[in-house]
Amino acid sequence: MLVAGVRTLGGKVELLDVDEPRRLAADEVLIDVRAAGVGNWDDIIRTGGWDVGTRSPMALGVEAAGVVKAVGVDASGFSVGDAVLCHPVPLRDRGTWAPLLVAPVGSLAHKPPEISWETAAIFPVPALTAEQVVGEALALQRGETLLVHGAGGITGGLIVQLAALRGVDVLATAGPRSADRVRANGAREVIDYHDPMWPQRAKVLASGSIDAVANAVPGGAAAAMTALAGGGRLATITPDPPASTRGISVTAVYVRSDGTQLERLSALLASRRLSMPTPRSCGLDQAAHALAQVVAGHEPNGVVIARGISRS
Repeated sequence: MLVAGVRTLGGKVELLDVDEPRRLAADEVLIDVRAAGVGNWDDIIRTGGWDVGTRSPMALGVEAAGVVKAVGVDASGFSVGDAVLCHPVPLRDRGTWAPLLVAPVGSLAHKPPEISWETAAIFPVPALTAEQVVGEALALQRGETLLVHGAGGITGGLIVQLAALRGVDVLATAGPRSADRVRANGAREVIDYHDPMWPQRAKVLASGSIDAVANAVPGGAAAAMTALAGGGRLATITPDPPASTRGISVTAVYVRSDGTQLERLSALLASRRLSMPTPRSCGLDQAAHALAQVVAGHEPNGVVIARGISRS
């Protein structure tokens, strides 16, 4: 079958002809992929910076939506024909930029009919990351004040929304073009991240102290920590956590597959308590260009591979 991936780590993204998926293990399902997300993390995987269990030649991609085609004997909770979305890491076979995907049943959530295939495909990684920042790393409580650095991106925007749903007072940094959207997501105030004094402005706007900071800006964790007067918590979704100082707890969040969390988050999206931008769709043969555009920051609404991928 044709997949989009690399022959070896560090190689260029291209179409590859690989074997059909192997026989399912007891806890696995086979998915007919309808759409697969493209994220900057896929370039980290391509270059070997994140080992997700792939083998060469490998299809890239770590999030997808599709229809269950077969189930293992112990894959309870899902049946042939179910519409699902998933973040199937560690990968059991190959990545999601492929017509067929083998995934552990524990990584799956049912896709609500209100969510399109494209939105469902680009939702798992940012949604799970945001939930694990808000609910686990920072354990935010109603009435606390959170600063989200980089709230204009998809993950940062979901962090804002999930924190606001918990009754948290949210401040945020973002560029001028995304400021209105960040406010609509639930931020009380939005600071232009181009302002070199943004940490100081955040402290003033907090009318007291900032309890926690979530950083979603590459290379921005150290600056984000300066918004904390002392004590408090910092969570960063980037691989550059600063050393803890002034009594501040620091957590680097690396997204974890969790079908139960994804099920709940998908229900919030279906009920419009969460919102997502509409991603651009491309074909399987355009995966290399799509990834380059995402890494360069030219696709703020995200990209999904949704053409030339499904066999149905």
